[in-house]
Amino acid sequence: MTSDDNLLATPRMRVLVDNDFSGDPDDLFQMSHHLLSPSVEIRGIIGSHLRADDDWDRTGNSAPDAVARAKELLRVMHMEGRTPVFLGAETALIDPREPIVSEAAKAIVAEAMRESALPLYLVCGAGLTDLASALMMEPRIARCMTVVWIGGEEYPDLALQPPGMKDPEYNLRIDIPAAQYVFGETDVPIWQVPRNAYRQAIVSFAEIEDSVRPSGELGRFLFDAIKEVVERCAAMGANLGETYVLGDSPLVLLTALQTSFEADPASSDYVLHPRLGIKADGSYSNPTEHRNIRVYTRIDSRLLFSDFFAKLRRFAGGVN
Repeated sequence: MTSDDNLLATPRMRVLVDNDFSGDPDDLFQMSHHLLSPSVEIRGIIGSHLRADDDWDRTGNSAPDAVARAKELLRVMHMEGRTPVFLGAETALIDPREPIVSEAAKAIVAEAMRESALPLYLVCGAGLTDLASALMMEPRIARCMTVVWIGGEEYPDLALQPPGMKDPEYNLRIDIPAAQYVFGETDVPIWQVPRNAYRQAIVSFAEIEDSVRPSGELGRFLFDAIKEVVERCAAMGANLGETYVLGDSPLVLLTALQTSFEADPASSDYVLHPRLGIKADGSYSNPTEHRNIRVYTRIDSRLLFSDFFAKLRRFAGGVN
């Protein structure tokens, strides 16, 4: 197939990506998939911090490490310079009402305030530090974008927690005060993919071996990132079975893979839920005075991963 045979697709939305690229490699799958999707214009990539005690990155430099990892992915894809990579805050909020003025927070404000005919989506696969800071710095941006967040615990009226779960949900725990501020003090539109929904973005290792590893330099890079996790867990006595949750990938599904007409992520299910506050332990509290939010309950993993594997193959074959 040559590029002349491609169905035409051009950007119909702007996307800012905020993720903790020095952590779980599911963010590398999400970012590469977004970069291979012609219907989105990636306006910037934000390297976010992890918790200081996070086993994924104990260097104390998780945000700079995330920036370096994102730039490495761009090099592997031969896309250096295609989109800027911004350094996020290097810690969680110290004062829940005082922003951390980072490159990332300033970039969010600048892009949200920029005039464009294309709607803006800020897609977050990590904590909400930089978003909260940006909203504190310039509250008007709440009217200028939609936030899609992978994070938050199960809503008690919608789903059960995973067996044996004790800690707050992973992305929420990175910066609970930031989530409290975004949910409780702002009216920015939120499409939330809580833990019960993003855990549905599950693939088997057989699929990764057959559909990812053979797909050129990028496929090998992504396969090796998962292989490293499996080997690391095995060395610690943890058996991961034969599947992996690529939990950040719904960020692509809900943006790039919207319907052709009456654009919306129509193949995934959501409810309009009262916007709840968030307690210090990560659980939900009483409804806020702000608008309802979308809470996704089911994601279309068939469309999500069929599209990703097809784009990987095409990219490896020189079609993009």
